Amino acid sequence: MTDLNKTLDILTALVGFDTTSRNSNIPCADWIRDYLAKLGVETEVFVNAEGDKHNLYAIVGPKDVPGYVLSAHTDVVPVDGQAWSTDPFTLTLKDGKAYGRGACDMKGFLACTLAMAPEMLKAKLKTPIHLAYSYDEEVGCTGVRDMLVHLAPREPKPIAAFIGEPSSMQVIIGHKGGQRVNCQVAGKASHSSLAPHGVNAVEYGARLVAKIKDMAEEQEANGLRDPLYDVPHSTLHVGLFNGGTSPNIVPHHAEITFECRNISADDPLTYIGEVMRYAREELEPKMKRIEPTAGFTFDLRPPLPALETAPDHHAVTLAKRLAGRNDHAKVAYGTEASLFQAMVGIPSVVVGPGDIGQAHKPDEWILLSELEKCNAFIARLIDECRA
Repeated sequence: MTDLNKTLDILTALVGFDTTSRNSNIPCADWIRDYLAKLGVETEVFVNAEGDKHNLYAIVGPKDVPGYVLSAHTDVVPVDGQAWSTDPFTLTLKDGKAYGRGACDMKGFLACTLAMAPEMLKAKLKTPIHLAYSYDEEVGCTGVRDMLVHLAPREPKPIAAFIGEPSSMQVIIGHKGGQRVNCQVAGKASHSSLAPHGVNAVEYGARLVAKIKDMAEEQEANGLRDPLYDVPHSTLHVGLFNGGTSPNIVPHHAEITFECRNISADDPLTYIGEVMRYAREELEPKMKRIEPTAGFTFDLRPPLPALETAPDHHAVTLAKRLAGRNDHAKVAYGTEASLFQAMVGIPSVVVGPGDIGQAHKPDEWILLSELEKCNAFIARLIDECRA
């Protein structure tokens, strides 16, 4: 139980920091840096442009040979509006579970990597283990991109990266990509009694929403398939639609946010391009006949590429051996794994403690047995790297 007790002590400290993505993660990052410094491990800091967020990167073992990355994010989702039965920022142990915001997603894995750091040092590793801790994963995997820009030109490149998102320690070889789009609809206001003299931004926005829904249904019926996913095809989804100020005013503005989550065989820009063409060719000409400045503006957010790692790749076969299981799967949610692969060329898989079904919920929890399994995974990695 020594490793578990140490892990829980660290997890208690980590959960105690409110690292909701809207907040600075520096207090938490400083705690991690101090912890590693006391062990004699130097940590590199990558600061965001505003100066209020830190990525951390450390290497245990030799720096001139390829090694393995253990990666986690420090931020968590908000607790606003959620009914918690415990303080979300105080780790609570009950019935073999640890409760707290981030306990599952994904400070549990982060705590395991830190708890096992002394064992990494004792092993006098011949193959290094890299520790990568990012900010703002929960708001589009934005933080890790800054870190990977710095790491991309460095040699030697790590052999593989293990991203510890909650997977119940199952090896995840693929996840969907994602492209989010914010659309502004500009119309022309008028009194509702003179509705034909205006350009109703909400109504034209609704036509675009209907187009996106039609495309989503087409994908469900006839889209490319990958049977390893619960939803085996690419999806389109409208998440936000706002507009209008009063029933007797033709609304001059509306806002739509939609996304495409694609399997690796699909290009999300194909579908987004179709949405944009529909707006430009079918809707805007009617709008501009009344108001020349009316129309649609599309803002494409930074895309998250799909992850696709071959089942027979060394990163996968090693992860299975370390996890003590032979199965693999794919998941619909996105992770930083695909960015390690796309931006730096590091083969990546997702494998971490906890059930994703517990993430983002009130009374978020992780089984203590999952933390023990993760510690065992890292212990086996240490044995692999000492050989």
